[in-house]
Amino acid sequence: MEYVYRTQGTCSTNIELNVEDGVVKEVAFWGGCNGNLQGLSRLVKGMKVEEVIKKLEGVRCSGRPTSCPDQLCHALHEMGY
Repeated sequence: MEYVYRTQGTCSTNIELNVEDGVVKEVAFWGGCNGNLQGLSRLVKGMKVEEVIKKLEGVRCSGRPTSCPDQLCHALHEMGY
């Protein structure tokens, strides 16, 4: 399932993701810290959604209550995971 999530409270503005059978197939962040988000996208590719959420939910950035990794988890929850 291809999905676009509008982030809140982060430098990135959107997350475009594709999940099939509970596995992350593709993730792309719009804006934000390019190198870090490319790395994050590559690391979660092929991971089970539950594992991504377990590892990344609640990560904070620069004193903010959220981060790009945390927003990825919000997107996955919004998708029904």
